[in-house]
Formats: sequence, C-alpha cells, structure tokens
Amino acid sequence: MRNLMDMSLEELEQMLSEMGQQKFRAKQIYKWVNSGIKSIDDMTNLSKQLRQELSQVVKLSRIKQINKLQSRIDSTAKYLFELEDGNVIESVLMEYKHGFTACISSQAGCRMGCTFCASTGATFSRNLTAGEMLDQIMSMQEDSGKRIGHIVLMGIGEPLDNYDNVIKFLRLVNHPDGLKIGLRNISLSTCGIVPGILQLAKENIPITLSVSLHSARDDKRSAMMPVNKAYSIDKLISACKIYTESTKRRITFEYAMIAGENDSEQDARELAGLLKGMLCHVNLIPVNTVQGNGYKKSSRSQIEKFKNIVEARGIETTVRRELGSDINAACGQLRKNRLDSNGN
Repeated sequence: MRNLMDMSLEELEQMLSEMGQQKFRAKQIYKWVNSGIKSIDDMTNLSKQLRQELSQVVKLSRIKQINKLQSRIDSTAKYLFELEDGNVIESVLMEYKHGFTACISSQAGCRMGCTFCASTGATFSRNLTAGEMLDQIMSMQEDSGKRIGHIVLMGIGEPLDNYDNVIKFLRLVNHPDGLKIGLRNISLSTCGIVPGILQLAKENIPITLSVSLHSARDDKRSAMMPVNKAYSIDKLISACKIYTESTKRRITFEYAMIAGENDSEQDARELAGLLKGMLCHVNLIPVNTVQGNGYKKSSRSQIEKFKNIVEARGIETTVRRELGSDINAACGQLRKNRLDSNGN
C-alpha cells in the first residue's frame, strides 16, 4: 500500500481520478499531508466516506522519534528516527545566522565505505523514500517548533546512490503547496558518483552541489574513498566542470582536514592547482573523531596555513564551524551505537 508521504500532487490527482473523485480533492489531501497530520482521519474537510475509501488504497505512515541529543554548547539537536520497517536513521537540526538548517539522511546506512565516516561502520539496509526524507524535516519542525529554511543532504547515505527518490524529494519539499523550501537553500553532498553528477546537471534544479574531495591525489583519495577507484579525480573534475557550465552554479568542494594525512602545504598547493579556474569554493572540515579509524583533526594553525595557501591562489576557502561537538553531531554515530546495542 502506497504511503501518502511519498506521493506528489500529480500522483494524488491521478489516483483520485481513478477513484471517481474530483481533482481539487488532491490538493486538499496534499496540503493535509504536508501540514504534519498523523492519520487520514485528521483530514477533517473530507467526507467520512472519502476518508474510508482512501484508507482502502493508501496509508499515512510517519517516522518515529526514538532518541534526541541536545547540545549544551549551541542549539544543535541530533535525532534518531525509526522507520516503519524498524530501520533507524539520523538527522541533525542546526542554527545559523540565516536560520535553521536540517541535515537529513538519504539511505539507511551507506555503501560507499569512506574511511573517515561514521556511517561506514553501520550496515547498509536500503534507500529511503522521498516521503521518509521529507518526514525528517517535518518531524524536526514539529519537535522543535522552528521553521526550517535550509536543507543539507549530508546525513547517512550517498544521495546520488538513491537518485530517483532524492530528485522526487527535492520536488516535493520545494512544492508551493508543501513545505516551500527554496531549491537554492538546499545542498546535496556526494562522494563523487560521476554519472549522477552528469545526470543532475540536466535536471534544472538549482541546488548547491557539494563534492567530497579530501585530496587532489588519486592514491590518497582512493585510500580514503573507495569510490575513487571507479571514478578517478580527473573524471570527477571533468564532470564537475560540465555541471558548472550547464547550471552556472558554483560547486563546493568539501575537504576533511586530517592530521598528517592530507593537510600539508604540498597538499594545499596540489588542491589549488587542481581547482584553478573552476567556479567553486573549498570548505575545510576539521575531521570528526570516529572510533576505530585513527584519524585526528588537523590543528587550528595547520588548517589556517592550508586555507591561506589555497586562498592565495585565487580560490575562495572557508573553514566549517563545528556545531554540536558534545553530541557527536556528525551523522552516523548515533545509529551505529543503536545497531551495536541491538547486536546488529
């Protein structure tokens, strides 16, 4: 049975037409679903008979909050949600000067195997549906009472490994009768799946593309990111150039700063050389401490030195502000702890 959370307005219109109902009912139902109701019976401007008929062909299934960690340092909150089938995912709510940003998951687990990521140690179960991605935002808004205006697809999972559902989610969350979150306020982070980047360039969806780079050298990047063995840096950069030329949108290159691994002055010069002339900017990220991988974040002085070298070569560079450090706000760790405690 289909979940109303996953359905577009057009799909609802088609379904209601097949049920012999008037088309305008679809918009009523769509608005109800996006208002955060928990049951079809909550749609009070629909007749009881129509609600009963709907219950025969569709369901309204919402994700369930099972844990929440609230930072004492800042307003960051980390959520653990349970899906209808028992899978668990994480989401994070962060406050910036421009308002509240939701970091959401696109998969239950991840297949990419990046060595620095907490998601790597937790089992991949399945892709999330568009509605399950949407529900993370709705559930955090309901719990916090805050209006979420920005989204980053940087939680558990690789968005371009769940391409169709992610594209549908982007259209749902931007819909004028839905949450109405502007596409320019949404960032999608990928480890570098080249076919997905090329396909995304054709979608005419003005989101911000963030690419996890982490090294300008194939040997170093392949050691950290197995995806590089399939799509080398040359192939990745070529796809990124096609993306910027097609969309006229600047790409953000994410670069985890790992002490002694990729943070030397030579690494900075190689990065600047690789990205020279591109429509991009670099976001330096002090790596998160994840049990078992042995990585340590670069010192502040080393990060600043690295930043200055890249900037001196004409590439805008920022250092990501660390939020929720006392609750391990980087996605993956809360889910992994839950799976470990359940013996998975």
